[in-house]
Amino acid sequence: MKKLIQGIVDFRKNMTEESRALFAKLALGHKPDTLFIACSDSRVVPNLFASTNPGDLFVLRNIGNLIPPFSATSQDNSASAVLEFSISSLHVSDIIVCGHSECAAMHALAYGVDTLTCPHLESWLTYGKEALNKVKKGFTIDASLTEHNQISQVNVLQQMEHIMSYPFIRERMEKKQLRLHGWWFDIAHADVYCYEKEVNKFVLIDDKEAKVILDKMN
Repeated sequence: MKKLIQGIVDFRKNMTEESRALFAKLALGHKPDTLFIACSDSRVVPNLFASTNPGDLFVLRNIGNLIPPFSATSQDNSASAVLEFSISSLHVSDIIVCGHSECAAMHALAYGVDTLTCPHLESWLTYGKEALNKVKKGFTIDASLTEHNQISQVNVLQQMEHIMSYPFIRERMEKKQLRLHGWWFDIAHADVYCYEKEVNKFVLIDDKEAKVILDKMN
């Protein structure tokens, strides 16, 4: 907490006129073009590794970067509300689901959770069990990874499927008004990977891959 308070003091002291002008403009509204879905993990900081500014990303963070499928919206509608708002009010053109290495949620899926002390966590992780089952049955993207990291990568694809189960998402994707991306952040190396369906692989986003991604968007 001490670090946070000091950080606020430093933020005020170091605020440039350019930054003040940006926040004054953002106070009137924001128009992010991307919904970024990430894990709550403190080591995953999208604005840092994507070098974005305030107002660039509409962010949803929860344990395991999970999205309940459309069929489950009557039980869990917080994430669904974010999808609706990002599409109907913000009109985002891209949605990114970003998993990460050494995810505690994926570890809990792989090795179990204490149901007595964490019943809500166990219930929430239900939306990641399809990824667990797929890995258990032999499907993987990178077999060299530990089991929980394999689950983490497969989970990115599973949550993309959940997102596509929403009719208003499918409609916009079919009209080429919305793109869906799967990313994976390797914490140890501070590298971000993008899933390429053609090769069933998460590819490092370097200069070459960045050009591939941008070319597909044109």
